[in-house]
Amino acid sequence: MNSTNTAREKLHETARKAPSSSGVYLWRNPQETVIYVGKAKNLKNRLCSYFSGNKDIKTRLLISRAQSIEYITTANEYEAFLLENNLIKKYSPRYNINLKDGKSYPVLRVTNEKFPRVFKTRQMIQDGSLYFGPFPDVTALDTFIDTLYKLYPLRHCKQFKERDYPCLYYHIGRCKAPCCKKIDKDSYNAYIGEISELLEGKGKETEEKLEREMKEAAKDLNFEKAARLRDGIRALLIMQNQNIVEDFSSEDRDYIAFWREGELASFTVLKIREGRAQGRDNYRVTSLNEDDELLPEFINAYYGDGSDIPPAIYVPSQSGLEFMERWLKEQFDEKTKIVLVTDDMESAGRHKAAIEMARQNAHEDIIRRMRERGDIPALQELKEELGLKKLPVRIEGFDIAHIGGKFPVASLISFYNGNPDKKNYRYFRLKTTNGIIDDFASMREAATRRYTRLLNEGADLPDLILIDGGIGQVNAVEGVLRALDLDIPVAGLAKRDEEIYKPGDSTPITLPKRSDALRLLQRVRDETHRFATSRNQRLRTKENVVSAFAALPGIGAKRERILTQKFVTIENLAKAQEAQVAQALGIKADKAAEILMQARRLSQERNQKKEAQMQSLKEAGTTKEIAAHNEWIAQLADEA
Repeated sequence: MNSTNTAREKLHETARKAPSSSGVYLWRNPQETVIYVGKAKNLKNRLCSYFSGNKDIKTRLLISRAQSIEYITTANEYEAFLLENNLIKKYSPRYNINLKDGKSYPVLRVTNEKFPRVFKTRQMIQDGSLYFGPFPDVTALDTFIDTLYKLYPLRHCKQFKERDYPCLYYHIGRCKAPCCKKIDKDSYNAYIGEISELLEGKGKETEEKLEREMKEAAKDLNFEKAARLRDGIRALLIMQNQNIVEDFSSEDRDYIAFWREGELASFTVLKIREGRAQGRDNYRVTSLNEDDELLPEFINAYYGDGSDIPPAIYVPSQSGLEFMERWLKEQFDEKTKIVLVTDDMESAGRHKAAIEMARQNAHEDIIRRMRERGDIPALQELKEELGLKKLPVRIEGFDIAHIGGKFPVASLISFYNGNPDKKNYRYFRLKTTNGIIDDFASMREAATRRYTRLLNEGADLPDLILIDGGIGQVNAVEGVLRALDLDIPVAGLAKRDEEIYKPGDSTPITLPKRSDALRLLQRVRDETHRFATSRNQRLRTKENVVSAFAALPGIGAKRERILTQKFVTIENLAKAQEAQVAQALGIKADKAAEILMQARRLSQERNQKKEAQMQSLKEAGTTKEIAAHNEWIAQLADEA
């Protein structure tokens, strides 16, 4: 038994010996550092659950990095909750939620200087500076600041120093050069006063006040000031109208939602104050906690300093929040309601919309995080689960789309570092299976054409090929690769049970639903399906398709649509009865018989063509005639 298995067995033995009471448990690594803290109503059941069944990647990661488990029993679950909170603050474990990486929304700072500077910041320093915000839309704030600098000749330099000659901003009219005493303090601060008026009010009152000042300036023939105020009001309104949520309730409240991918979780807090969204904070965390324990852990961390706790906190409906109201009351003397947003609650639509907005923001942040890191954890897990020799940096996926065997196409999509690489997407109009429902033959043709071309061009080959299908499709592609003497790993993802098949092995691999590797394979599979289906739909448009039904006697555009809807293919029509055709088209029996006779002739011709193509494929697949096969597929590749 190796050291890894020995360590796991010791951990499992500790779990089996744990008491059945409530308490807190701590995972430590070989350096005795606490890497995770959790609570449990039943310590034994909770700890043993880490070692039962096929666990997801985040659980396996925790076990692989742990050396020991210790636990502390408590009188009840609420005491465990309080102790867990204290221990997380004490140890700051790596795999518990830590908000130090949180990204809050920016504020506008007016510095406390003789000649103040105006700029955007995320840090608030208590030095007498004025702060306005936070502002949910960063782009709108940047535009507003840029407008301010166009309207008001403020200094741009970070450090104010007196000098003899003004900088470029003075010469282009963007600064009054207080550093060279080109403007006095009172005149300069008159600009700051106007900017503060633009920012310090809320709603119509400030807008009306500024409009009065603008009109008075125009009446006094001070057109420069009037124009500044006019443009400033416009810029302020644009900024205030960006990403602002308003409703008729003046209740201060927060909406919290999250999105999770494996060990990564992103939280969004939508802050409503006086009926308007005053900020939207995003926090990126790494946690190995279960989904129903994430929100309580986050609320502990987010409101842990007792500041800005609203009267109500709205969260998605889920368990695990039983103690939060009691904790906020006992810890901070705040009578805060934790409201679960459900379909049957009063004003559900308004609250659901806000929760959905928060959830969508969290989801978008997860997408950005996945793109930034390249989804490497999923690739690493995929390498391990499929027994690959190297990391599957380049994955190519195949899917087949047709309608009753008509207009068959194969999609080829490419993922690089776990993300779509759309410039390397391809599709193939299949030639050997037109009118034939044979996904195995379709996969063989698509793979043949793709990898013959890559061989001929000396191009890079993928690290993994993913097939949308089961063992049959996987074996079909594997046969093509063997014929081409290529060693590329192949796997298939069967949609019904999300099982993974490898060539020559009918026993599938089953991964946990939250597995990073499974999630990545699903993304590839779904993208291949989307791309194939969209291409097939294009081919079925009137501009690109002449229906086989149009070749039948007495069939115009209207009757062609009827036959397509009812029978889909010529083969299905050929098997129909005269009465069915007559009833569908509203024609006499002799006309229906004539149509059926022609349909059966066309169907017979297509079947004969199918048999000839299938025989050709079989012969091309034999070892004896591999040279002829390669010549054929090279020709196909040239036509692709």
